[in-house]
Amino acid sequence: MKACWSTIEKCFQLPDLPFWKKWIEQPDSYAFAAVEAGKLKGYGVIRKCQTGYKIGPLFADDQRAAEKVFRGLRASVPDETIYLDVPEQNKKAIEIAKKYSMTVMFKTIRMYSREEPKIKIEKVYGVTSFELG
Repeated sequence: MKACWSTIEKCFQLPDLPFWKKWIEQPDSYAFAAVEAGKLKGYGVIRKCQTGYKIGPLFADDQRAAEKVFRGLRASVPDETIYLDVPEQNKKAIEIAKKYSMTVMFKTIRMYSREEPKIKIEKVYGVTSFELG
């Protein structure tokens, strides 16, 4: 878990370890990590939703690691419909979704009541949850 923490910190302004532990351990969910030379390069969770499975979060240092995590998560639920909420600003995340023939279901607009959080959006390939960001 400690190795994952640095990647989570890169994607969230105020990370919360108890939250992430519970998120990973949800029933009907699977987590996958991309590790190179002993270092965490990407991380994701796929969880059961009303219909099919939803990926989120999917955090990675680069597109190659993100795609590796995506493929691992997808393989954990073969023959199931999967959903991935991609931040529009991350063009490489959109490339992955297109490569695997995913289609846009709807769009949202991210809004803030104060300043924009200091999130490294280029490392966010899949939003954890719309309720969380």
